[in-house]
Amino acid sequence: MTVDLPPSGTVLCALSDLDATGAKGISLDGNSGRAGIFIVRDAAGVFGYVNSCPHIGVPLELEPDEFISNLGNEIICSTHGARFRIEDGLCVSGPCDGDMLEPVAVKIENEKVVLA
Repeated sequence: MTVDLPPSGTVLCALSDLDATGAKGISLDGNSGRAGIFIVRDAAGVFGYVNSCPHIGVPLELEPDEFISNLGNEIICSTHGARFRIEDGLCVSGPCDGDMLEPVAVKIENEKVVLA
């Protein structure tokens, strides 16, 4: 699934928005519907991905901003339980094993997550 991204430098969220769940869904169409992309944070940094499981294209989260496993070490698809590495989006378990989430380049500027 390809999404139309805003221009580079667009602020997506505050870095502190990732504190509660380790992730934040970002709606790109301006409404409060499903997130088009999501941002996830771990000890290695901040990463962005398109919110679409490579298995059948469904959004990953069941509840808003709930993308991370209970242990905080993997991204989880709520539909079929596929598990993805946070640092590169590689599926390591589930029906799309070996496939990857589509990355979205992000960076941190002034305590904000922005499109790179």
